[in-house]
Amino acid sequence: MNITIYDVAREANVSMATVSRVVNGNPNVKPTTRKKVLATIERLGYRPNAVARGLASKKTTTVGAIIPDISSIFFAELARGIEDIATMYKYNIILSNSDQNKDKELQLINTMLEKQVDGIIFMGGDITEEHVQQFKTSSVPVVLAATYDENEDIPSVNIDYEEAAYEATKFLIEQGNKQPAFVSGQEDTHISLLKYNGFRRAIDESGTKIDEERIVKGDYSYDSGIEAINHLLQLEEKPTAVFVASDEMALGVIHGAQDKGYKVPEDIEVFGFDNTRLATMVRPTLSTIVQPMYDIGAVAMRLLTKFMNKEEVTDQKVVLPHRIEKRNSTK
Repeated sequence: MNITIYDVAREANVSMATVSRVVNGNPNVKPTTRKKVLATIERLGYRPNAVARGLASKKTTTVGAIIPDISSIFFAELARGIEDIATMYKYNIILSNSDQNKDKELQLINTMLEKQVDGIIFMGGDITEEHVQQFKTSSVPVVLAATYDENEDIPSVNIDYEEAAYEATKFLIEQGNKQPAFVSGQEDTHISLLKYNGFRRAIDESGTKIDEERIVKGDYSYDSGIEAINHLLQLEEKPTAVFVASDEMALGVIHGAQDKGYKVPEDIEVFGFDNTRLATMVRPTLSTIVQPMYDIGAVAMRLLTKFMNKEEVTDQKVVLPHRIEKRNSTK
């Protein structure tokens, strides 16, 4: 039997408005009445209808989070940051995987809006004009997390990817590596381009002519890291250091080098990007750029709550600090 608010009101001998106030935490209810209503709710097993409440208040207290891949440790940590802050502000999360496929991303945005979410956090690859148009015409606020909007039209939370890549490459050069190799991420994303620009700036500043053969395109996966190091080890002049655009690829680089009989860091230094938990699981432990994934998710969710609750927002483009974490994969 489906218990309704009417049943609770009748059994407790109060109005439906009083039951509603109790359910929604309204303080304007006498303690004795509140206690009686709560006891009736528990006895009858009443569960408030979130959809009906949403229609009445024009809010569903639900947020849509669109991420490329929940199985990725990087995005899992971001999602945890989002979920923790959402819980704090009493929002529920609808989580969807987009596989970083543009058509699927656009479809999921529409699906979230059809579900009448109060806001959307979006994590993806490149932000195209189609994305921007869909976000701008959205009836609810949208915040990007670890996702770069070139035109800065959409509120976002990121780090300075170019500067971080520059610092990592400069670190390897100062270690005595004449020209580190670079294993990049997917070339169709703006964040990958920013990391490449930072790498290139450090090489140019060192006065070395860049060797394009030492730049290998990966896809942020472990397997592409293995493929990348196999290619680099076939070069006539093998690199003594590799800067890798993600920790997961960096693990592939380390294991691929070790499988070929090379020692890390004695023969090849390896530097990653993200500082996921993988960085401390691999041996040797991975030197990397600390990108605060949990914080990016948490700050993105807090920024979204400000927009949803019409609070004042002084800066809609948030850039969080990064740093170098030196471990045992570098000398």
